Amino acid sequence: MRSLLAAGLGELRYEPIDKRIRAVLDGGTVVDTTRAVLVWEPRRIVPSYAVPADDIAAELTPVGLVATDTADSTGARMPELSARPVLDPSVPFTVHSAEGRAADLRAGRRQLAGAAFRPADPALDGYVVLDFRAFDTWYEEDELNVAHPRDPFHRIEVIPSSRHVRVELDGHVLAESSRPTLLFETMLPTRYYLPADDIRAELTPSSTRTWCAYKGEASYWSAAAGDRVVADIGWTYQEPRHDAAHVQGLVAFFNERLDFIVDGERAERPITPWSPRPKA
Repeated sequence: MRSLLAAGLGELRYEPIDKRIRAVLDGGTVVDTTRAVLVWEPRRIVPSYAVPADDIAAELTPVGLVATDTADSTGARMPELSARPVLDPSVPFTVHSAEGRAADLRAGRRQLAGAAFRPADPALDGYVVLDFRAFDTWYEEDELNVAHPRDPFHRIEVIPSSRHVRVELDGHVLAESSRPTLLFETMLPTRYYLPADDIRAELTPSSTRTWCAYKGEASYWSAAAGDRVVADIGWTYQEPRHDAAHVQGLVAFFNERLDFIVDGERAERPITPWSPRPKA
């Protein structure tokens, strides 16, 4: 199944949804539709909302053809992206990998550069893909949505466990626990959430915050191991969304950057968008 899902990454994909979708900007509703479609441009791993142009209370001004891997639709220069197998959410919306035409969106006094995109695919004729981050708030029905549209083929599952988990950095034990909570998430490695009492390393709170559409807002920790301090190596959800309620207040660490020994077996470090980047 993982191979089947990955096989479609190079294509433009779309899926109708039955939810009422609304977008708000400066207190005004700019989008209100029950005809939304989720769209994944080629290599994108999270979807965007596409809505009928008639359901957008704003003016759309075409700005030209889509850009290449080195410049976005606003003309801004971009780092080389052609070698990346996937385009994760850190790649701006204004970088497009599908054929089509970008547009600015004007609502009231606000001009949102490159916030709209009209795909050339005939199946999406009349639809406009919108930049989630360009708007103040989004709602699915009456529930606030965060980070990006939720993917109906993506889920999380949280399960208590009695596996023995040890987390090491350069041979230094950061944490050790026999009461982890395991979080399984589609297409991502298992995350081990550990009680604070089982953390041996000195953790320092970070100012970094990130949002997950399924889990909510994460706050980060830096950890000391010997003479080395590693920034943002762990995180906690203090007020998780309902799907992740059972990891509230627990600490997880990046499997990609640390050594995990689970039931006595050293796990391979997974390759994900959070893996260390090779040095040039």
